[in-house]
Amino acid sequence: MGFITDDFLLTTDAARSLYHSCADGLPIIDYHCHIDAAEIRGNRSYKNLTELWLRGDHYKWRAMRANGVCESLCTGDGSDYDKFLAFASTMRYAIGNPLYHWSHLELKRYFGIDEVLSEQSAQGIWKRVNAILAGGLRCRDFIKLSNVEVICTTDDPADSLEHHLALRDENLSFRVLPTWRPDKIRHLNDPAYPEYVSRLAASAGSRIQSLDELKTVLVSRLDYFEAAGCRLSDHSFEYMPLRDSTADPAGVFAAALSGKPVSLQEESAFTFHIMEFLGAEYARRGWTMQLHMGALRSNNTRMLRAVGADTGFDSINDFALAERLAEFMDSLDSKELLPQTILYHVNPSFNYVLGSMIGNFQGESPGKIQFGSAWWFCDHFDGMRRQLTDLAALGLLGRFVGMLTDSRSFLSYTRHEYFRRILCGLLGEWVTAGHLPNDMDTLGETVSDICYHNAKAYFKL
Repeated sequence: MGFITDDFLLTTDAARSLYHSCADGLPIIDYHCHIDAAEIRGNRSYKNLTELWLRGDHYKWRAMRANGVCESLCTGDGSDYDKFLAFASTMRYAIGNPLYHWSHLELKRYFGIDEVLSEQSAQGIWKRVNAILAGGLRCRDFIKLSNVEVICTTDDPADSLEHHLALRDENLSFRVLPTWRPDKIRHLNDPAYPEYVSRLAASAGSRIQSLDELKTVLVSRLDYFEAAGCRLSDHSFEYMPLRDSTADPAGVFAAALSGKPVSLQEESAFTFHIMEFLGAEYARRGWTMQLHMGALRSNNTRMLRAVGADTGFDSINDFALAERLAEFMDSLDSKELLPQTILYHVNPSFNYVLGSMIGNFQGESPGKIQFGSAWWFCDHFDGMRRQLTDLAALGLLGRFVGMLTDSRSFLSYTRHEYFRRILCGLLGEWVTAGHLPNDMDTLGETVSDICYHNAKAYFKL
């Protein structure tokens, strides 16, 4: 018998009432993920649990490496069963890690398996899940079983969006919308930068030989994304850019386009300039701008060369943030061109920086500037509770737009359930302790708003 009961994480009567009456069963708006729209279009099938569960999952790979599992059973050419067995054998050591809760939620919700995953139970679970997959369970079925209403993917400005456009023409019970992710535009020292700019120009049937022409193409691609249903942009920053009034963004771009190296200071000034331009475009279109900050990526050079980026060798950064973030947001706000914005930081020590920063630029619409959900290294039980309590202390918890998966897996929608249980558990504790009135009607509305209605209104879905 497993431990994922109906009242999992719900330790008070108030929490149980809020979850079962107000949160459970609400549709999901997954407004940030890394799902491949091509897989949804093709309604991908899976030959076994490893292909479905471990493929591309750097969370699992990190845990397995910490357990001494060789790389061939993580990203390498080991057999699918041996990879699954290695993960199952790791599970007993992962208590307290979100993988422990996530994995058991996924096994129960999608496959009806109520056993604790271990080396001993692995073979039986492997056979049961593979039999269900062989019976025809495909990626669209996981979406429907999860009651997903909207999926917002992550897409480069040069992408054709052909799969999104094809899905839009199908009569689906859910929508798949692109999200504009233009990070490559500002990576001026990438050896492939000139080639990328050429590809971006070709996607618009144009040319880019100057900064003005780059902006013209970006506007054209923004129009294209908007016509395909895009409502959000997304940006990843290891550090926030710094304004430099002495810099020449056009000259810096010309140098990068010709393959010449530019200094970090020049790259930062160019990034600030192009982000001002893009932020204003988002505001004019009524889009939401997401800023994901604080990841220190690809720390292990040896493994980067061996298995590539985004394979589980990233960590938390601690760069200075507050002044640079304020300067960037103020530069747009002073022109009345600051779009709706969600701020995420992977370092929880910056929670109060973000929680206080959002209050500087509110207005025009409820919850215009958001302190985003617990992200990456923080999307566990304590991290989610900390983000909720810090937001409540410094802002308006009732205006929060809630959870997202930030995942490449079609099983990750249970993270919404996990979040909803944690939210209801926290509010239930406050009621029981006398910190909140025992007003289940009002609190129930707050729960359903945070879990679903706020996001639907905020993103105009």
